[in-house]
Amino acid sequence: MFWTGIALGIVLTVLSLFLVLPRVMFTESVSRHGFEETGALIEKKAAEMKWGIPHQYDLQATLNSKGFEVQPVRVYSLCKPDVAYLILSSEKSRIASALMPCRISVYTKPDGKTYVSRLNATLLSRFMGKGIRQAMKQAASENELILRGIVES
Repeated sequence: MFWTGIALGIVLTVLSLFLVLPRVMFTESVSRHGFEETGALIEKKAAEMKWGIPHQYDLQATLNSKGFEVQPVRVYSLCKPDVAYLILSSEKSRIASALMPCRISVYTKPDGKTYVSRLNATLLSRFMGKGIRQAMKQAASENELILRGIVES
């Protein structure tokens, strides 16, 4: 009976993780603006806060060129050198470079609204070492400031 309880506990924990994690690992917000204006505002506010956007991915155009039709989706890669330095300057922290640069996704849904999503870096940072945690918290905080006024609270 004891081992059955432990096995059941493990199964329920794993099942809970699979059901809950996808909802908490990403943050999705409704934009107060249309698709193009949302992107333009993100670009403007990022520049004001000294964040660069080294690349944009127009996933709709990419998939359309391959014969797949999807709603508009654009992903913005955001980078700020002093935040990146916190991770890239340490051999131990460089493993987290796989999470760089920060990304903000703008897309539409059939309801006609524009949405903005991003990784919940604050939550993920709790599982990281001090240097990575510091960089991720700073990036998450500043990315939310970029989105303030663009998305609904």
